[in-house]
Amino acid sequence: MIAFAVILFPLGLLLFMLLMERVEQPLRTVATERDVEQFLNQASPAEMDSFVRNGPEPAITQFRARRGLSRLLPGERRRRKGSHPS
Repeated sequence: MIAFAVILFPLGLLLFMLLMERVEQPLRTVATERDVEQFLNQASPAEMDSFVRNGPEPAITQFRARRGLSRLLPGERRRRKGSHPS
């Protein structure tokens, strides 16, 4: 009985991993589409130029880097939203 479990466990695990890959694939696609939509709404002119010249991947990478930097600098975020520092 133990030998049967030892043989079936790796096969069951492999099948589970393949199933989860199929479940996960559409979730990755939706996230990418959301990133592109957000990019098109908020991109700077330089990032749009990169999008046109190099395609979506390098431009979205540049956009994510800028967004990540702005999250670390709270003063920049306030200035960009339109409120002026006193």
